[in-house]
Amino acid sequence: MNTLAEENYLKSIYHLSLNAENVSTNQLAALLNTKASSVTDMLKKLADKELINYTPYQGVTLTPPGEKIAINIIRKHRLWEFFLVEKLNFKWDEVHEMAEEMEHISSNELIDRLDKFMGYPKYDPHGDPIPDCDGKIKVHDLKPVSAIEINESGIICGVRDHSAGFLQYLEKQGLTIGKKIKVEDIIEFDRSMVLQLETKTVQISREVANNLLITL
Repeated sequence: MNTLAEENYLKSIYHLSLNAENVSTNQLAALLNTKASSVTDMLKKLADKELINYTPYQGVTLTPPGEKIAINIIRKHRLWEFFLVEKLNFKWDEVHEMAEEMEHISSNELIDRLDKFMGYPKYDPHGDPIPDCDGKIKVHDLKPVSAIEINESGIICGVRDHSAGFLQYLEKQGLTIGKKIKVEDIIEFDRSMVLQLETKTVQISREVANNLLITL
C-alpha cells in the first residue's frame, strides 16, 4: 500500500513526464510547492519500492508499476470529476479539490462500478481523457486557440489551466467544452484574439488563447 504523499508524487511525475523524458527534482519541487531536499527524500523511497528510476542529478522516470499506479490515480480523479459535475450538478471550477481527495480511495471495484454507472465516459468535464480500466487513454488531437489563424474555426475540447479562476472566466465568456469558435481577428498590438462564438464576439488575451484547447 502506498501513502497519499507517494501517490501524489507518482501522479506528478507522470504529468511532468508528458513534456520531458526525465523529470527533475526542481520541477517536482515547484509543482508540489515543497523543498528540493524533501523531494529527494521521497524519490529515494519510491526508488526503493521500484516505482521510479532515479539517479541523482539525472532526473527521474516511472517504472511500469509506478506508471500503472499513476494512471489509476488519474483515472479515479477524472471519473470523480465527471460524477460530481454530471450527477451532482457541481460546476467544472468546483470539483478539482474534491476529486483530489477522492482519487485516493483504494477500492478499484468501486471505481469500476462508478465507471459503468456513468456509461464509461471518455473525457472529464475539462476535456481531459479518462483512462479505461486497463490504463489505456484515448487522446484528443488538440491545439491551443493561439495556434490557429484568422477565419479558422474549431470546437473547444479542453483546457491547460485548471484553476478555478480561469474556469470561471471561461464560463462567464461562454467558452465552455463543446462550443464552436471562429477566429475573426488577431490584434497586432498584443496578439489578443477576437472570436466568433455563436451569436456574439469575444476578445481574449494571448494567455487565455494559449490555455484554451480546440479540435479542428
